[in-house]
Amino acid sequence: MRRVLVLAGAVALAAPLSGQTPAMQAGPATTLLVAVDRRPALSLDGEWHVILDPYLNGVNNFPKDETSSTNPRLEYDFAKSPTLKVPGDWNTQKASLLNYEGALWYERHFSYEPQPGTRAFLHIGAANYRAQAYVNGHLVGTHEGGFTPFDCDISKAVTSGSNSVVILVDDTRLADGVPTLKTDWYNYGGLTRDVSVVTVPDAFIDDFDLHLDRATRSRIEGYVHVVGAPAGTTVSVALPEAHLRTTGVTDAAGRAAISLQAKGLSLWSPQSPKLYHVQLTAETKDHPDQLTDVMGFRTIEVSGSKILLNGEAIVLHGVCIHAEAPVRSGRVDSDPDVTTLLTWVKQLDANYVRLAHYPHDERMTRAADRMGILVWSEVPVYWAEHFGDEAVYQKSQQQLGEEIRRDRDKASVILWSIANETPNNPVRTAFLERSAAFVHQADPTRLVTAALLVRTEGNTKIIDDPLGKSLDVVGFNEYIGWYDKTAADADTTVWKTSPDLADKPLIVSEFGAAAKAGFHGPATERWTEEYQANVYRHQIPMLNGIPHLRGDSAWVLMDFRSPMRVLPGIQDGFNRKGLISNLGQKKEAFFVLQKAYRENALGHAN
Repeated sequence: MRRVLVLAGAVALAAPLSGQTPAMQAGPATTLLVAVDRRPALSLDGEWHVILDPYLNGVNNFPKDETSSTNPRLEYDFAKSPTLKVPGDWNTQKASLLNYEGALWYERHFSYEPQPGTRAFLHIGAANYRAQAYVNGHLVGTHEGGFTPFDCDISKAVTSGSNSVVILVDDTRLADGVPTLKTDWYNYGGLTRDVSVVTVPDAFIDDFDLHLDRATRSRIEGYVHVVGAPAGTTVSVALPEAHLRTTGVTDAAGRAAISLQAKGLSLWSPQSPKLYHVQLTAETKDHPDQLTDVMGFRTIEVSGSKILLNGEAIVLHGVCIHAEAPVRSGRVDSDPDVTTLLTWVKQLDANYVRLAHYPHDERMTRAADRMGILVWSEVPVYWAEHFGDEAVYQKSQQQLGEEIRRDRDKASVILWSIANETPNNPVRTAFLERSAAFVHQADPTRLVTAALLVRTEGNTKIIDDPLGKSLDVVGFNEYIGWYDKTAADADTTVWKTSPDLADKPLIVSEFGAAAKAGFHGPATERWTEEYQANVYRHQIPMLNGIPHLRGDSAWVLMDFRSPMRVLPGIQDGFNRKGLISNLGQKKEAFFVLQKAYRENALGHAN
């Protein structure tokens, strides 16, 4: 069989701005189906044929005469093209693509039999950074954002029997992208998470929010949203194990309010990560839709400077993690990847992870639910974004909305982070104040945070970023002994918080130093394991002296690839601040931090 890409009816693009790649063709709007991993699906994971297209030739070489009566066509024959694994980044699958940034076409066939009364969606777990999807030559959706999922309605494009799906992915970094041009992580391109075809009834549950009421912790509140059904459709929610069930009816917008008495429910916590099967049913006339999720129920809130989990003060002992696969490198895209990383977290005696600096694979938050690990989840508003550009704000809000919508059913996720290490100026502050307000409105059941920079005056560190007033929990990064002064200077460092932030909980969202695993020497020699461990030994008592410190996340669990890190023989393209090497070797600092966590020697609950 010839494997041919035929794109019909496409239009020529406007000339790109100087120094930028052209925008992809606008297409039908995408949506995001919640708990999609709990629905029956036809997996499209596996080998896909690919064609490299660095000049976006497949997009731009259509005839320019839009008045022509003949649909423009461009044919690519995939029969002899190489293949790549999906999910997977292209950089680590072929040596020739290690440093490739640009466009790449993916293609494969699948067999499908449409059923009466159903709709079909092409689900794409993540495509970095921009994607354009076709089924049988029809453009079915476009998406920007490399770390959040999206779903394309292919009901009218799919046919009985063999079908062709083509996805163009372009990971070219953009000045007005989120993130922007420069990041301290590797720009892995490709279809980096699962791809599938999901079939649902014509009327189906596309979104829901069920959470424990903070005031009483004895009611489950929220809503279920149904698409394609008339107002007045009955919706039921049941927790069979707890013998709980209730019903509601949809309003004109398709939303059914839910309120369910939940006395006696076992609350989710790191010590007891209890999960319940939750059955949601839309009682539509011909094809009722039933979706069964697995959820925990807990409350998270602040009271003055305390963080309360289920009404009890808690300290977050944690570590940051990049979505970097252990040993083989590349993007995390499998259950073994996730199991390895989170098992190391548990070995550290941590109860919390900061997922830096973008939403991670849903496997990570599902596993955190099961393993009892609290999660800080972040959107990649990182360093010097174009904060004065409204289009950039809209992109960040889109990604925040997709992140929240996907993981609202995860008990482990307690913190939404809106930014990392952004410059303190009025334009940036206005941008991020809007982001904080958006998140508070989109999900008032969780806490909003950001990783802020601190000021230095002599031996005093000052936390006074005005953005902190819009946050529930104030995160801050510090690197005394690495980027700043010496390890011993931590012993005489004084910390001050501005009066308007003095009654907010603090989390040191990053701290640490770098070392190459296996490189030993005196504690005064940079890059040795001894130096890194010594920095931690001085930082831990210093941080523990900060009032209102309610949590910490060391930087970082494992070494990860970064083009910024070029020191030959030491970095070799990796950020070496990991407590564990990219090959899985635990460094001395791992055991220093482990001891502090086991002795509860960092942070204060009350």
